[in-house]
Amino acid sequence: MIGLARRTFIAGAAALLSSPAIALSKRENGMYGLIGKMRPKPGERDALIAILLEGVGAMSGCLSYIVARDTGEADAIWITEVWDSEASHKASLQLPAVQAAIAKARPILAGFDSHVVTQPVGGHGLAGS
Repeated sequence: MIGLARRTFIAGAAALLSSPAIALSKRENGMYGLIGKMRPKPGERDALIAILLEGVGAMSGCLSYIVARDTGEADAIWITEVWDSEASHKASLQLPAVQAAIAKARPILAGFDSHVVTQPVGGHGLAGS
């Protein structure tokens, strides 16, 4: 769903997670990906984007979190997430910062459109790939 506060690792954990053995393990066990389209109320897209991007560095297990404007629809946005596991994503939804962001975003949301679960296997810019 809304994943907001993202990626805080202590230096040792970050180094460990970037090791070739861990990267291979992630590919073998399967990362967890989400691609979703959100629709804020008319005129609220930039406000929703700001909420989604607040503190995107404090969630363990989040390897990539991208918020993008839909170029064909004035009020739509896309969120693309890659996690080391589905469990990490689920755990993130319980963090106080994420709960606060969800509460802040709820009044300006018109709804959700597409929602797809993927299994990322790697790529340019993806941590650990």
